[in-house]
Amino acid sequence: MDQRELLKIAVKAADDKRAEDIVALNMKGISLIADYFIICHGNSDKQVQAIAREIKEKAEENQYTVRRMEGFDEARWVLLDLGDVVAHVFHRDDRIYYNLERLWGDAPLEDIRSVINS
Repeated sequence: MDQRELLKIAVKAADDKRAEDIVALNMKGISLIADYFIICHGNSDKQVQAIAREIKEKAEENQYTVRRMEGFDEARWVLLDLGDVVAHVFHRDDRIYYNLERLWGDAPLEDIRSVINS
Protein backbone atom coordinates (compact mmCIF):
# COMPACT_ATOMS: atom_id res chain seq x y z
CA MET A 1 0.00 0.00 0.00
CA ASP A 2 1.10 3.57 -0.54
CA GLN A 3 0.87 6.88 1.29
CA ARG A 4 -2.33 7.85 -0.54
CA GLU A 5 -4.01 4.70 0.81
CA LEU A 6 -2.70 5.47 4.30
CA LEU A 7 -4.10 9.00 3.98
CA LYS A 8 -7.54 7.56 3.17
CA ILE A 9 -7.39 5.11 6.08
CA ALA A 10 -6.48 7.85 8.55
CA VAL A 11 -9.08 10.32 7.24
CA LYS A 12 -11.80 7.65 7.37
CA ALA A 13 -10.79 6.70 10.92
CA ALA A 14 -10.98 10.33 12.05
CA ASP A 15 -14.35 10.76 10.36
CA ASP A 16 -15.67 7.58 11.98
CA LYS A 17 -15.06 9.17 15.39
CA ARG A 18 -16.77 12.39 14.29
CA ALA A 19 -13.66 14.53 13.96
CA GLU A 20 -14.57 18.01 12.82
CA ASP A 21 -13.24 20.08 9.93
CA ILE A 22 -10.89 17.38 8.60
CA VAL A 23 -8.27 18.84 6.27
CA ALA A 24 -5.52 17.03 4.38
CA LEU A 25 -2.56 19.07 3.17
CA ASN A 26 -0.26 17.84 0.42
CA MET A 27 3.18 18.54 1.85
CA LYS A 28 5.21 17.07 -1.04
CA GLY A 29 8.00 19.50 -1.89
CA ILE A 30 7.13 21.68 1.10
CA SER A 31 8.11 19.59 4.11
CA LEU A 32 10.72 16.92 4.57
CA ILE A 33 8.73 15.49 7.47
CA ALA A 34 5.84 13.88 5.56
CA ASP A 35 3.98 13.83 2.26
CA TYR A 36 0.61 14.57 3.89
CA PHE A 37 -0.63 16.31 7.02
CA ILE A 38 -4.08 15.60 8.35
CA ILE A 39 -5.54 18.26 10.64
CA CYS A 40 -8.79 17.81 12.54
CA HIS A 41 -10.29 18.46 15.94
CA GLY A 42 -12.58 17.11 18.60
CA ASN A 43 -14.71 19.00 21.09
CA SER A 44 -13.57 17.25 24.27
CA ASP A 45 -10.52 15.49 25.67
CA LYS A 46 -12.28 12.14 25.34
CA GLN A 47 -13.19 12.76 21.70
CA VAL A 48 -9.63 13.84 20.85
CA GLN A 49 -8.34 10.61 22.40
CA ALA A 50 -10.97 8.52 20.61
CA ILE A 51 -10.02 10.03 17.24
CA ALA A 52 -6.30 9.48 17.82
CA ARG A 53 -6.85 5.92 19.06
CA GLU A 54 -8.98 5.08 16.01
CA ILE A 55 -6.39 6.43 13.57
CA LYS A 56 -3.69 4.40 15.31
CA GLU A 57 -5.75 1.20 15.39
CA LYS A 58 -6.88 1.42 11.74
CA ALA A 59 -3.34 2.13 10.55
CA GLU A 60 -2.01 -0.87 12.46
CA GLU A 61 -4.86 -3.10 11.22
CA ASN A 62 -3.70 -2.28 7.69
CA GLN A 63 -0.04 -3.12 8.47
CA TYR A 64 1.18 0.47 8.78
CA THR A 65 3.58 1.30 11.56
CA VAL A 66 2.71 4.11 13.93
CA ARG A 67 6.18 5.48 14.57
CA ARG A 68 5.17 7.77 17.37
CA MET A 69 2.13 9.19 19.13
CA GLU A 70 2.59 12.24 21.34
CA GLY A 71 0.21 14.28 23.46
CA PHE A 72 -2.37 11.53 23.98
CA ASP A 73 -2.66 11.88 27.77
CA GLU A 74 -3.10 15.66 27.65
CA ALA A 75 -5.51 15.40 24.67
CA ARG A 76 -4.94 18.98 23.53
CA TRP A 77 -2.82 18.25 20.44
CA VAL A 78 -2.17 14.61 19.60
CA LEU A 79 0.41 14.03 16.91
CA LEU A 80 0.53 10.66 15.16
CA ASP A 81 3.57 9.96 13.01
CA LEU A 82 2.55 7.37 10.45
CA GLY A 83 5.61 7.91 8.29
CA ASP A 84 4.47 9.54 5.06
CA VAL A 85 1.35 10.83 6.81
CA VAL A 86 1.30 12.89 10.01
CA ALA A 87 -2.05 13.36 11.74
CA HIS A 88 -2.65 16.35 14.03
CA VAL A 89 -5.70 15.82 16.25
CA PHE A 90 -6.48 18.97 18.19
CA HIS A 91 -8.88 20.00 20.89
CA ARG A 92 -11.03 22.69 19.23
CA ASP A 93 -9.55 25.64 21.19
CA ASP A 94 -5.97 24.57 20.55
CA ARG A 95 -6.58 24.16 16.83
CA ILE A 96 -7.72 27.76 16.63
CA TYR A 97 -4.70 28.90 18.63
CA TYR A 98 -2.03 27.04 16.62
CA ASN A 99 -3.75 27.51 13.23
CA LEU A 100 -1.57 25.06 11.29
CA GLU A 101 -3.61 25.63 8.15
CA ARG A 102 -2.33 29.22 8.05
CA LEU A 103 1.21 28.18 8.96
CA TRP A 104 1.27 25.74 6.03
CA GLY A 105 -0.92 27.95 3.85
CA ASP A 106 1.19 27.30 0.74
CA ALA A 107 0.37 23.56 0.87
CA PRO A 108 -2.41 22.49 -1.49
CA LEU A 109 -5.49 20.83 -0.02
CA GLU A 110 -6.20 17.21 -0.91
CA ASP A 111 -9.74 16.35 -1.96
CA ILE A 112 -10.95 14.00 0.78
CA ARG A 113 -14.71 14.43 0.26
CA SER A 114 -15.08 10.98 -1.30
CA VAL A 115 -13.48 9.38 1.77
CA ILE A 116 -15.62 11.34 4.23
CA ASN A 117 -18.87 10.83 2.30
CA SER A 118 -18.48 7.06 1.94
